[in-house]
Amino acid sequence: MLLTSLRAVILVFSFCLTCEASIVEQPVLVNTAAANPLFGAVPITVLSIIPTQAEPGTKVLLTGTGFGENATVFLGSVEIPARVTGTKQAEFTIPPQLEAGLYALYLKRTDGTVGRSYNFMVLPARPVLSSLQPSWISSCATGKEREVIARGENFGNTSMLFFNGAVISSTLLSSSSISFTVPAVSGGLYHVQVKNALDNSSIPLTLVVETKPEIGQITVGNDYVNYYELIITGRNFNQNSSIYVDGVKIGGGGGDAQDMTERDKLIFVDCTKLVYQRHPFSPVNKNFRIQVINPGEEGSQVIAVTAP
Repeated sequence: MLLTSLRAVILVFSFCLTCEASIVEQPVLVNTAAANPLFGAVPITVLSIIPTQAEPGTKVLLTGTGFGENATVFLGSVEIPARVTGTKQAEFTIPPQLEAGLYALYLKRTDGTVGRSYNFMVLPARPVLSSLQPSWISSCATGKEREVIARGENFGNTSMLFFNGAVISSTLLSSSSISFTVPAVSGGLYHVQVKNALDNSSIPLTLVVETKPEIGQITVGNDYVNYYELIITGRNFNQNSSIYVDGVKIGGGGGDAQDMTERDKLIFVDCTKLVYQRHPFSPVNKNFRIQVINPGEEGSQVIAVTAP
């Protein structure tokens, strides 16, 4: 009986030791988030924004702390994906179609934490001027002939067109085209530029206002008793234009000065038409050459003529 009781006590003692050993071997799990309510809620701190203002399409770099592994940038209500590096840098690109203006910029982590907002200025997109159509006009062009279309990108309602440094009237046709009329200027090279703001301009392109005379055709006009007319049509003729007939100069004096000294005369009608009054020595046709010369020695091509 005593032996049986002793065996029972030893069995119970062994079982208790086994229970203690089992309890000691189990790892103790602690809920860190519950123990520390601030865990995972590190505040977002932005130390620098480079640049602090920029045009659409520009990359912006934020540096600071607490950005997390993933974050989103907001410009006002516009959500923009950001590329986060090492929880301390975030880079994003300003959307191309974002309107110019002042925006509240802030960072938002995937856990919902939102950082402080900062003012960020989105500048007007820089205009791009790619071509002028046409790139040259005649100095005597009128009306629709003086209209030019500037083509490019990023044109808007605030875009201004500058002609040789001065703003002139223009019409916005689309975000890629603006039309304007070339002012009444002398011949030469002129710069055309588009600006969306005074310090936000395109690279200028050159427009040529051409003054070099050009002969389109020469035809026989009215025939009188002792002279007949040759009608010279073309462009860029002026009141001081002269013609050379086989090397002999006619006209070029302007007004009626040539009437007293020359038998043959040159009459200026307009910048597209001259009338050469020719007094032939014989009614028989002969070959001769005519060239129009403007002041400054700009000359047209030489035209061969067969007439009396």
